[in-house]
Amino acid sequence: MSLTNPAPPPANTFLRWTEQERLASLETALKDWHPGQDLWIFGYGSLIWRPEFEFVEQRPASLEGYHRSLCLWSRINRGTPETPGLVFGLEQTGVCQGMVFKIAGQNVEQTFDAVWKREMGTGAYLPSWLTCATPLGDVNAMAFVIDRDGPAYVKQPPEDDLVEIICRAHGTYGSCFDYVTQTAVSLKAAGIGDEHLATLTERLRHRRKHPNQIQQ
Repeated sequence: MSLTNPAPPPANTFLRWTEQERLASLETALKDWHPGQDLWIFGYGSLIWRPEFEFVEQRPASLEGYHRSLCLWSRINRGTPETPGLVFGLEQTGVCQGMVFKIAGQNVEQTFDAVWKREMGTGAYLPSWLTCATPLGDVNAMAFVIDRDGPAYVKQPPEDDLVEIICRAHGTYGSCFDYVTQTAVSLKAAGIGDEHLATLTERLRHRRKHPNQIQQ
């Protein structure tokens, strides 16, 4: 299939951050934090089903002004330089339903350092403190918003292209197919609605089951 979406940029444009850059970004994010103060993190993709950090509370949350989008090329975790996959980012406009996690004050530095190693390896996101609505009131949470000016950003491709990209990509963390479908399953289990992702997941499963069938 010939994809109508623009090809990803050359692999050498995806440079990993230095440790100094990563630590500087983390320091900026925590500049107003007071030791012992609890903090929140907003999850909208794999953080929901694989947070990899301890938390003392979690709540469903709604973030106004942003939506979940497969808009970030993945050349390591869910793809390769030759066959990149796509992972989720937060893009402006819309509403994103997700989950917020409360980090105990004594664990903030350790937890945020680990999250930065996971999410900010290339500086593809803009770490932002955003107001999230929860059933127990608003909380100010750290969210990872896509940097539209970064080389790894791509406007979410048309669905036909999405299906092909997701089904063919595989990286060090596993297949892009598993990443997207696991996110859809986890959102549904948490009572979080995302009609577009649910529809895409059905198409992905059909494509996996009938690889040679052309969908209308």
